[in-house]
Order: sequence, then C-alpha cells, then structure tokens
Amino acid sequence: MPKKRKLTRCEKHARRHDVTIAAHTGNLRLPSAVREIRDSLGLTQAEFAGYFGLTRKQVLELEKGTSNPTLETLNKIGKPFGFVVGFVRPEGAKGPFPTQE
Repeated sequence: MPKKRKLTRCEKHARRHDVTIAAHTGNLRLPSAVREIRDSLGLTQAEFAGYFGLTRKQVLELEKGTSNPTLETLNKIGKPFGFVVGFVRPEGAKGPFPTQE
C-alpha cells in the first residue's frame, strides 16, 4: 500500500475544522465520521489504530460500518476533537418524545 502523504499544518487545521462543523450541524455519522477524523489527523489506518490502541482491521471495519464499537472506543476516537458519544434529536423533532404516527 502506498504511503499516505503527510498533511500540512494548514490542511490538518482545515480538515479538523470541517469535522467539527459537521459534528456541530449533526452531519457527522458513523462510519464516515471515523474516516473523516482519521483523515483530519493525517494518519493512515495503521497509524490511527496504533494511536488509539486498536488493530488496523478494527479501523477498517469501523470505516466500512461492519463493526460494533464499544462506547469506550468511540469516546477514545472522539477525544482529540472534544467529542463524546451521546443521543442526538432527529432534525424536526418536537416535544420530549418522538412522534408516533
């Protein structure tokens, strides 16, 4: 596999900003979120795995959406961005309970 080109400081900053905006607007979804976070850090799957104590296979499965990550794993991945896992209200939801139709 070819080596991934290292991002410049400016590129990393721009990508991190994009990930933060996507999370803030509710547009950051697993599994694409894992790849976007990894890319914004400028890491290969193997580097990302080593940084978070995962295997490369686990990272691949997270990015493909074929894994069932633990809460601990998701919080570790989100930590560099100040993200924590939580419930998010669907867009357009009203009141304290979902509408039953």
